[in-house]
Amino acid sequence: MASCANHRVLLGSVLLCAAALLCSGAADVSAAEGPSSGSIASSNFPVASDARLAGDGKRTRFVLDLDKSIQFRAFALADPYRVVVDIPQVSFQLPPEAGITGRGLVKAFRYGLVMPGGSRIVFDLTGPARIAKSYVLDAANDQPPRLVLELEEVDRTNFVQSLAVESRPQLRPAIADAADPIVAMKAAAEPRPADAVDLRPVVVIDPGHGGVDNGTQAGGGENNEKDLVLGFGLALRDRIEKSGKYRVVMTREDDTFVPLADRVRIARTQSAALFVSIHADALPRGEGDAQGATIYTLSDRASDSEAERLAETENKADAIGGVNLTEEPTEVADILIDLARRETRTFSNRFARLLMGEMKTTARMHKHPLKSAGFKVLKAPDVPSVLVELGYVSNKEDLEHLLSESWRARIVGSMGQAIDAFFAKRLAKAGSSN
Repeated sequence: MASCANHRVLLGSVLLCAAALLCSGAADVSAAEGPSSGSIASSNFPVASDARLAGDGKRTRFVLDLDKSIQFRAFALADPYRVVVDIPQVSFQLPPEAGITGRGLVKAFRYGLVMPGGSRIVFDLTGPARIAKSYVLDAANDQPPRLVLELEEVDRTNFVQSLAVESRPQLRPAIADAADPIVAMKAAAEPRPADAVDLRPVVVIDPGHGGVDNGTQAGGGENNEKDLVLGFGLALRDRIEKSGKYRVVMTREDDTFVPLADRVRIARTQSAALFVSIHADALPRGEGDAQGATIYTLSDRASDSEAERLAETENKADAIGGVNLTEEPTEVADILIDLARRETRTFSNRFARLLMGEMKTTARMHKHPLKSAGFKVLKAPDVPSVLVELGYVSNKEDLEHLLSESWRARIVGSMGQAIDAFFAKRLAKAGSSN
């Protein structure tokens, strides 16, 4: 046991040094790119009641009706072309079809919570465009307060020049009163006297998507993946915590957007012994009908074309959420880090097999239930990680299961048993090394 502990201490030191090298030249992560705890009374939130687009491919206007004036910050992002508007937390009461179709320079737009105290609207553009004007109109002449954004077509050169002026915009200036989520996350990670003797393994549950990122949708948009997997993740948390054997950390506990890198960072900051990401897939129309649960592990090469497609889709979450992708740090190739990754992948694959064995007794599994691909959210080098696709929301029977509380209870139970078996094997292996 002592040799195992020494190995973990050495490995932890190596990984901390590598992390320091990664971060030494990187810019600070913005407040928009981290989870936070805490809430604000919903009665205090401004209400957005309507949104509309007008104009053409040369100039397009967006108008958001509100019940009170707000502050905001708007900026553009490239590759893909997007415009992001950050505002204080808003209660969106827009028509169901809002944002699905676009007009002029806007292909579509989406909206949602990006952090406690802050909401975000992300516009997908048809090409390069600059923000010609952006302002808030106070209520007047029986018209409510309105946020107005005017976009103007430009060429690529002018677009890139406009990005330099923005200089990596942050969410914080638009939401001055919101708690800093990065500070909150660091504070949560700092050991407290009550936590000093808590030697239980840490299990991180990661409900996919959230906030501005709805994930896949089914039933005419009535069933969003982000809501289905959050409900499942909270139920799994309750099941695991009830045993008292583990300390459980959620990457999100509400409808908040969390960037992929921050999901991984939470697992590493908490020294997690296991990371489980929960999702629900969908096949595009015309690509057939697939069904059943699938368990994914990390690999540099996808196990098949479907795994590759899914990884590409899931890895676009940051672009969907309006994250500046140019800020992501590059990975450092190191022999010791590579060895850590290999050991971690061995544990990940072991848990995936255990999980499949338990789930197949209670759930319908995909015809190829174990797959692998390059999912960004599974890339912590020292945390065994899997991504579980509970089923296909594009399949009628799978969707019925995902909406069923009794089905969820059965699957949560089987996943809890797999977690127990995984840690029992790891503890037994550690004990035999004494």
